[in-house]
Amino acid sequence: MTDTSIRTYTNDRETETEEEETTAVSDEQEYCPECGGRLVSDDEHAETVCTDCGLVVEEDEIDRGPEWRAFDASEKDEKSRVGAPTTNMMHDQGLSTNIGWQNKDAYGRALSSRQRQKMQRLRTWNERFRTRDSKERNLKQALGEIDRMASALGLPENVRETASVIYRRALEEDLLPGRSIEGVATASLYAAARQAGTPRSLDEISAVSRVEKMELTRTYRYIIRELGLEVKPADPEHYVPRFVSDLDLSDETERMARELLESARQEGVHSGKSPVGLAAASVYAAALLTNEKVTQNEVSEVASISEVTIRNRYKELLEASDTAAPA
Repeated sequence: MTDTSIRTYTNDRETETEEEETTAVSDEQEYCPECGGRLVSDDEHAETVCTDCGLVVEEDEIDRGPEWRAFDASEKDEKSRVGAPTTNMMHDQGLSTNIGWQNKDAYGRALSSRQRQKMQRLRTWNERFRTRDSKERNLKQALGEIDRMASALGLPENVRETASVIYRRALEEDLLPGRSIEGVATASLYAAARQAGTPRSLDEISAVSRVEKMELTRTYRYIIRELGLEVKPADPEHYVPRFVSDLDLSDETERMARELLESARQEGVHSGKSPVGLAAASVYAAALLTNEKVTQNEVSEVASISEVTIRNRYKELLEASDTAAPA
C-alpha cells in the first residue's frame, strides 16, 4: 500500500468520525436526554425545553432579535439599528462609545509611552464630545448619583429607569434653578420607588444621599406638584416582605403581619400614622403571635424607627385585630 493510499484512508476515517460527532451533537440538541422528547426553543424565557416532560435543557440563551416591535415596514426601518438597547439611565441613552482605561492593544500587549499619551488625549476628547453642554454634564452627574443611591438601597432596575425619566422631565421643564442636582436626583428616586411599590423611608433615602432630610422633603413636594406625578400614599404592606426577610422570619409571620395590617385598615388605624411604623409593629406583633424570637430593638434597627413607635403601634394593631375578629 502506497503512502498516498494510506493518507487517503486516514482522511476518510477522520471525515467519518467528524460526521458521526456532528450527528450525535445534532441528535442531542433535537431530542431530550431524559425522555427522548422533542426540544423547542422558548424565546420569551431564553430556554430550550422538552415538549413532553418539560425539562429545561439550556437556559440563559442569547436573544439575537431586537428588543422593539414593528407593525409595518416603515416603522421597522425607523427602529432598525444595531448595538445595545437604549436606556434612560445613561445621559446619552447608551448610544455613545467608551475608550477603555487599560493601556493595552487588542492582543493584550502594553502600549508604548507615545501611544499611551495618544490614547489619553483621545479619552479626554471623547469625554468632552459626550458632554458637550451644561445640560449633558448635569444629566451625567445626576444619573450617576441615582445609580449610586439605588445600588445602596437595593432598588431594582425599573425604579432606576423611572427615576431617570423623572429627572429628565424636571431638567427639560427647567425646575432645577435654585435647587441642587443631588436634591432633585434623590427626590426623583424616592418618587420612583413609591410609584413602583418598593418604597424606602425618608430616613433610609437620606442616609445614602448627600442632602439633608428637610431639603429632600421640600424638593420632593415641589417635583411632585410641578410634574403632576401621581404618587399614592405608601402602603405599610409594601415594607413587610423586606422587614421579614432582613429579620429572617417565616412566611407564616409575614402572612400574620398582613392580616394585622388589614384589620387595622378596616378599623381606620392607618389614618395619620407612619406606614413604616405600622409595618414594623405588625412584623413584631406577628412574630410574637407565631412564637418567633425577635426583639423590639432588632425590628427598630431594621426599620430605622424608635422602639417607642413600635410599642405604640403594636398595641393599636392588636386592639384593632381583637375588635375586627368578631365581625
